[in-house]
Amino acid sequence: MTEATTIFGIRAIIEAIESGSTIEKVYLQKGLRGDLYFQLDKILKKNKISTSIVPVEKLNRLSKHNNHQGAVAKTSPIEFQDLDSVIEKVLDSDKMPLFLVLDQLSDVRNFGAIIRTAECTGVDAIIIQKSGSAPVNSETIKTSAGAAFKIPICKVDHIKDAIFQLQAADIKLVAATEKTEDSVYDFDFKQPTAIIMGSEHKGVSNSILKMVDYKGKLPLLGEIESLNVSVACGAFLYEAIRQRQ
Repeated sequence: MTEATTIFGIRAIIEAIESGSTIEKVYLQKGLRGDLYFQLDKILKKNKISTSIVPVEKLNRLSKHNNHQGAVAKTSPIEFQDLDSVIEKVLDSDKMPLFLVLDQLSDVRNFGAIIRTAECTGVDAIIIQKSGSAPVNSETIKTSAGAAFKIPICKVDHIKDAIFQLQAADIKLVAATEKTEDSVYDFDFKQPTAIIMGSEHKGVSNSILKMVDYKGKLPLLGEIESLNVSVACGAFLYEAIRQRQ
């Protein structure tokens, strides 16, 4: 467990990345130029670190008006784990594997709620994509009730990378989606499983849906067309627990 930190100044951010700090996101001033900036830009792209172009006023707030040189970075309060190592560790144990893959989930409160439910249901690891995913920040930690410190969270370059790794380990993939007539209750969770949940607005992407072993949906008996993703995730996870018990 580490403390989340704000780093300001281009050279300081470069040094933090090169020293192995887990950078969650870098905020850059629009129109930034110069040799040092181009060096930072190259390192950010090489390490696939998420960036956002923001007005100088936001940088002033983030850095509390310290000399930020047009760049402010936020470190992650947790250390992300290597997916291959986690899969190997789980397969070597006596436990039936249960992974959770989040495809471009963007809301930190949904993320925190999902982390909390995942920890309560014995999920072995949560897998997210490096870019486009909700960050693990103080609000995520708070909403998770501290569960973010108790469950492995793995970052991959692309969700497809995780799917290939899980498939190579003979782990079945079930996607939560309304784009199917099949019920989640018909899927056999009594086997090594990874549940895939999609983003708040688009759900699981079509390219990912083409790769999974099963697509399942929850029954909706009212007029609202979909559940909140954290609620749906909880329903899927507890169906897995129900079957396995």
